[in-house]
Amino acid sequence: MWTGVRERVLALRDAPHWRKVFGADRTGHGFELLPALTPDELAAAEAHLGVTLPHEYRTFLLEVGAGGAGPDYGLFPIRPPAPGAPPADRQAARPFRPELTALVDAHALDEPRPAGHPDDEAFRAAHAAWRTREDALDDALVDGTLHIGDRGCAYYSVLVVGGPHSGTVWEDVRAVGEGVVPQRLASTEGYLSFAEWYHHWLTWAERTARGESAR
Repeated sequence: MWTGVRERVLALRDAPHWRKVFGADRTGHGFELLPALTPDELAAAEAHLGVTLPHEYRTFLLEVGAGGAGPDYGLFPIRPPAPGAPPADRQAARPFRPELTALVDAHALDEPRPAGHPDDEAFRAAHAAWRTREDALDDALVDGTLHIGDRGCAYYSVLVVGGPHSGTVWEDVRAVGEGVVPQRLASTEGYLSFAEWYHHWLTWAERTARGESAR
């Protein structure tokens, strides 16, 4: 699955048009990769998160690198916790519930209005309760996921780490009120796995960096 991938990524640092690859130039990843994790380091990171990471992502961390070059602005690093680090919040270990995006949309339509309340105090209390529920739903949208990449403009790529959708890559687009939605490719059906997502990016990056994309 990952044979030769690290070498392919690092080779793009010498490609003539590598700066044309979105996210690689300036403050981007520059086609650099962190060293791969050792099995013990990976086990420590998983224990800290409270999950066993999906197979494709685990093997990537062990064989390719623990972060760096990847889609958009690259992959966030995964490292074992430092000595004395506080416990993780274990959000990744909670169930992933994609249906919450629809609930968030429905909740937005139920925002209290002053006209529906007898006085200002009643309205303020109702709106505060509505806001509390909104914040809780928003936080819960990324339960059962791990943020793995920065897409820019407060958009993120997330990996589902448990349940029926484990191992698939989704988009955290809460910044524009659209919740968490699956990443899709026109060339594939269904949900996109981590390996499909990364290999698709690498093939495109190679063509772009070598000036082949217009051929």
